[in-house]
Amino acid sequence: MLAKPIEQEKVAKTRAMATEVTIKISSVRSERESASSDAALRAALEIFHTVEMACTRFNPASPLMRANATPTRWHRVPAVLYEALSEASAAHQRTSGRFDPRVLQDLIALGYDRTLAFATDDIVTPTRAGRQLDGHQRGPWRPRFRGASQEVMLGEPVELGGIGKGLAVRWSSEVLAPHTANYMVEAGGDCYCAGVASDNGGWRVGIEDPFESDEPLAVLSLSDRAATTSSIRLRHWRAGHEVVHHLIDPRTGQPGGEGLVAVTVVGRDPAAAEVDSKVLFLAGRRHIAHAARRHGIAALWVDVNGEVESSANMKRYVLWERS
Repeated sequence: MLAKPIEQEKVAKTRAMATEVTIKISSVRSERESASSDAALRAALEIFHTVEMACTRFNPASPLMRANATPTRWHRVPAVLYEALSEASAAHQRTSGRFDPRVLQDLIALGYDRTLAFATDDIVTPTRAGRQLDGHQRGPWRPRFRGASQEVMLGEPVELGGIGKGLAVRWSSEVLAPHTANYMVEAGGDCYCAGVASDNGGWRVGIEDPFESDEPLAVLSLSDRAATTSSIRLRHWRAGHEVVHHLIDPRTGQPGGEGLVAVTVVGRDPAAAEVDSKVLFLAGRRHIAHAARRHGIAALWVDVNGEVESSANMKRYVLWERS
């Protein structure tokens, strides 16, 4: 007997990694597919909690922070953390050090030592603010890995916030892919869109206005693509007499991206796009267009005056842009 057609959209949500996570499957066409996709949705959502538990810097007992506590010793770590650190190391090499997870101590020195609720507050311990940081003195990051035993030696403490979220989106997508061709995974500005939406067109993704307008800056149409945003809209606070944010330039140990408020990148992989959006942000308003063109990155950015620009490679994805 043929399964009864049950055309419907499925939506599942959770909260993890200090953000709302949403997964949508655009259509389910049979009872058998419905049962399979339900299990896949649960497993895909659980990925975010698994990554958070292993990779958070806000829990001193997490596997990451245990490795950070003695970074010149070997540590056997969970598979998800081992893979995340390997990806971070590869991204560091790919970007010639422009992406560098060794900004943990810089963030703590600026007062960002608690989770998101703190980062939106306007308080910080005055003695930590304005401290001269030594990030510019760092050489290349050279962690060591033992694949057979899943051991790592970090060399220096690291944080995995941005790339960790991008990897969670990627790994959740890999869980869903065998069960459905048409889905979207979205987590706090990072998403992956597979196949088509319920109207059989590309998935519509709005780029949020960092100046709090209810209307998006632009709407993208994506199919089998990721979109990620690096923004200082939420994670900024006052350190002493200065307003600072969480996007640290590893060359200086200070908040970077002069003149920019947000950068959105479209690419094939959410973790790589997350890295690229941060690296482009740190290029600053004067150099971002050249950097995007040089590396062939599809990017859209917003400066402190609210001006919106995009690279040539981004225009193919823009369905609508606010005038």
